[in-house]
Amino acid sequence: MAPRPTATSGRKIFLIATEESGDRLGANLMKVLRQRLGDAVRFEGVGGRAMAQEGLASLFPIEELSIIGLAAVVKQLPKILRLIRATSDAVISARPDILVIIDSPDFTHRVARRVRSLDPNIPVVDYVSPSVWAWRPGRARAMLGYVDHVLALLPFEPEAYERLKGPPCSYVGHPLTEQLASLRPSATEQARRDASPPVLLVLPGSRRSEIRHHMAVFGGTLGRLRDEGTSFEAVLPTMPHLEAAVAEGLRDWPVQPRVVIGEQEKRAAFRSAHAALAKSGTVTLELALAGVPMVTAYRTGAIEAAILRRAIKVNSVILANLVIGDNVIPEYLQEDCTPEKLAAALRDLLGASDLRRRQLEAFATIDGVMSTGNQSPSGRSAEIVLATMRKSRDA
Repeated sequence: MAPRPTATSGRKIFLIATEESGDRLGANLMKVLRQRLGDAVRFEGVGGRAMAQEGLASLFPIEELSIIGLAAVVKQLPKILRLIRATSDAVISARPDILVIIDSPDFTHRVARRVRSLDPNIPVVDYVSPSVWAWRPGRARAMLGYVDHVLALLPFEPEAYERLKGPPCSYVGHPLTEQLASLRPSATEQARRDASPPVLLVLPGSRRSEIRHHMAVFGGTLGRLRDEGTSFEAVLPTMPHLEAAVAEGLRDWPVQPRVVIGEQEKRAAFRSAHAALAKSGTVTLELALAGVPMVTAYRTGAIEAAILRRAIKVNSVILANLVIGDNVIPEYLQEDCTPEKLAAALRDLLGASDLRRRQLEAFATIDGVMSTGNQSPSGRSAEIVLATMRKSRDA
């Protein structure tokens, strides 16, 4: 095997991100690493548009791994396995100073395991922890065999890794904490947030499968609220690639929301919103940071729901609840996700209820809970990546 680059020949960093959110994390990390290492760093790997703008030529388009649902995964399994082999072979061929895998554990962890078996000398950093604290906790200990350090986005994750006897884990901060200015209302937007009729955000999901599962029940919820005499202005933010799926789902809604397209329009809607009906996920943390009280819901297929019920080990699936440490946000899952139950909870939330007050009080603590001091998530992550590289080089 060819020797790794020496200190004088520069550093080679291999990154793998296969989803849009991971691509953004990877691009910010690359930017800071280049600031620290200058022209002495080279990047190789897999990424999307954001990482390409930072100079990465991806091994393959990440859209090839946009596979949602168990049936789709089974159908595409030969292709997935081929890409895992090709990616791990590319890592071995590149002989990088470090491999950084970013989220998408079903793909990236399989690559990391194969790389570790073929070349144990390549250090591996995992940016974004899999949800070992929620389900399949045995993964944490298994990661000891192929991950040298985990970069956690959530403040409670390092304690979970210590308890589960996993690899070293450091809280680096969530990227949303760098975007607070775009989530917090101006004086004018706060006035609209407090005015009548209240703006009600409707957030059925960021994937087509989620939209398919949630649109009918969310539309029924709005119709029930209207029929009961509750006043509101419904706004549904979505992204351009989901616009057609949303439009199809809206055709039978008794109350037609105002649809806004794109990230900037979505953030503007958040800043004026009085309350939200949201599919559970990262958006709950985004809403909490924006100070928008919410009711959450989640529906999936019967087989996947049965698997999740047996696997999940936490008493809430709401990310904001887990960060806050208290179940202040109600969640309606599967058979509890009905227009009747969602409408009743939203009616309380749109008024001056105890539910609304408790959520706002809890949201006021979240900045402190998620703080990383004066260091950005990408800055702290770059620091740990560089330290792991030095430790490997000196070993």
